[in-house]
Amino acid sequence: MRRCAPFCLRKLSYNDLRGFVPVKECHEHFWGSFGAQAVRLSTEFNVLGCEEGRHVDVFQRTHHRDLLKSSDVKTSQQARKLVERGCLQPDPLFYNRLLKKCVELGDLREGRIIHALVLTSEFKDDIFILNNIINMYVKCGSLGEARICFDEMPAKDTFTWTTMIVAYTQNGRPEAGLSMIPKMLHLGLKPNNFTFSILLKASGAISSAKHGMHIHTLCIKYGCDSNVYVGTSLVDMYARCGLIDEAQSIFDGLVSKNEVSWNALIAGHARKDRGEEALKLFQSMKREDFDPSDFTYSTVLNACASAGILEQGKWIHAHVIKCGVKLTDFVGHTLLHMYAKCGSIEDAEKVFARLVERDVVSWNSILTGYAQHGLGHKSLEQFDIMLKTGMQPNAITFLCLLTSCSHAGFVEQGQYYFEMMKTYGLEPKIEHYVTIVDLLGRAGKLDQALKFIRDMPVKPVAEIWKCLLGACRMHRNMELGVYAAEQTFDLDPYDSGPYVILANMYALAGRRNDVAKVRKMMKDSRVRKEPACSWVEIENAVHVFVADDDTHPQSKEIYDMWESISAKIKEIGYVPDTSHVLLFLEDHEREAKLQHHSEKLALAFACLNTPPKSTIRIKKNIRVCGDCHLAFKFASTVIERDIIVRDTNRFHHFRNGSCSCGDYW
Repeated sequence: MRRCAPFCLRKLSYNDLRGFVPVKECHEHFWGSFGAQAVRLSTEFNVLGCEEGRHVDVFQRTHHRDLLKSSDVKTSQQARKLVERGCLQPDPLFYNRLLKKCVELGDLREGRIIHALVLTSEFKDDIFILNNIINMYVKCGSLGEARICFDEMPAKDTFTWTTMIVAYTQNGRPEAGLSMIPKMLHLGLKPNNFTFSILLKASGAISSAKHGMHIHTLCIKYGCDSNVYVGTSLVDMYARCGLIDEAQSIFDGLVSKNEVSWNALIAGHARKDRGEEALKLFQSMKREDFDPSDFTYSTVLNACASAGILEQGKWIHAHVIKCGVKLTDFVGHTLLHMYAKCGSIEDAEKVFARLVERDVVSWNSILTGYAQHGLGHKSLEQFDIMLKTGMQPNAITFLCLLTSCSHAGFVEQGQYYFEMMKTYGLEPKIEHYVTIVDLLGRAGKLDQALKFIRDMPVKPVAEIWKCLLGACRMHRNMELGVYAAEQTFDLDPYDSGPYVILANMYALAGRRNDVAKVRKMMKDSRVRKEPACSWVEIENAVHVFVADDDTHPQSKEIYDMWESISAKIKEIGYVPDTSHVLLFLEDHEREAKLQHHSEKLALAFACLNTPPKSTIRIKKNIRVCGDCHLAFKFASTVIERDIIVRDTNRFHHFRNGSCSCGDYW
């Protein structure tokens, strides 16, 4: 048989082709699929009217790039059938083209057939083809078959090992990928830049600084650490492991940087809630003429959302508009999330209305915003609209609904939506059970909440008992509160929150000895209470306050302003709620302790440094104080301003003497 690169066809008679494909169809198919240069007939076109016994000489005269360029699955199948019938003599590149086509089409079944053909051919030990077979199995979603092929290979090269490391890392098994590097090195194979990039990605995926540092050492040993892609992977790995200083050091040492390098470091700062640093890096990235990607915008918007810095978020939004970036799902969702989390639900609604296309994530984002802002009715109305559009809700959708019901006190509706999950084939997860306990607990249905916990098909986690403990504090149920606290201490002994709540409950009941016992438990367990702080953003600068803070340059003016506000709100009915002071002091001392809480100082500072009538936005790192909540309702009337406070649970919108939570919080 005559052979030509990459393959040739022998003389075919009509009888040879009759059971497979008509001569005319064969000619037209090869001509259309492989190009004019791919097929040459030895006779004139009238040979297509040939009768039985006449022959066609077909010779391959094509470059490899012309092969199998059709996206039609029949192209590769018919070419493969020619091989099976002995009509076509393939070479390695032909098999690799067929495997590539299987990957493009995601055709695992065809890939298996080609694998079987290779094993019966003279190329069964060809490492180039076997590597592509492994790659085909991986890309078609059959990791097990890829591993079998890997284990059966008589010889392996760096590409073989790297392909399997990639396969494990991309299929959620980074530890298995990392375990292969010692074996690879033992065989004397040298990892390349791509191998190291994937290994570093695997280390970052499991937040293993130990593995990452070991890979870093190998990068230096093999001289790959100066490569921009390896360097970028090092930055990302250290950032994902929480070692931001090390990531910054690697980044600063990169000879050349690209957009991915910047994104890795920005994302690292954002994950550590270092929003200001992330924004500074974004500005530096722009100054050095790197164009932000959708991922960049999404990352910095998330950083703004976490820090609650609305003005900076608006600046990023303006930049998005200026650069002509469309509000697609990626950027649009984070922009919506940023506005909602920074306290501007109205702007979040505008972004939602302008999204290019709405998917379930879009709807979940706006539902989450409504839930955080205590707009239960709007959340349920929006869900009805979502269903009318034909959008299928998912587990997160129902979590948003349950949270909305919990914050609004919609007990019956919350239980209805919990049962509704089964209609959509969704199994409740632990976070759904937590929210139902919160829903029942807030409503004062403590016995029902306890029964729900005991009847749960899953084992209760610490968050379940924390919700019940918080409800017991709210409704002054000491006995059940102590039980819930004990369960919490067993499951999560290092969280200061439950200790503080239990101590507060004892203090409210006047049980000083029990308060001392709880504090001793905290000391023995080395648990420290998180200091309360509040902050406001003024002219792109964040000002942070703690209780009785006197470190701010405007301290005197701030204290004078609060004294003025305090005097005015007392005139219209404000009476300090000293029950929130848990120290055993005289009444006048208790009242004095309340006056300089961090959120009150933040409010006074904002009144001094923002235009009259403008909205004041304050963030707090723990739950807002009950007395401050009461004071802010009166203050919103006195200063004639809207006050929006974000704490760890929700938003409180104070306006004209009332709060959006309806005092149900």
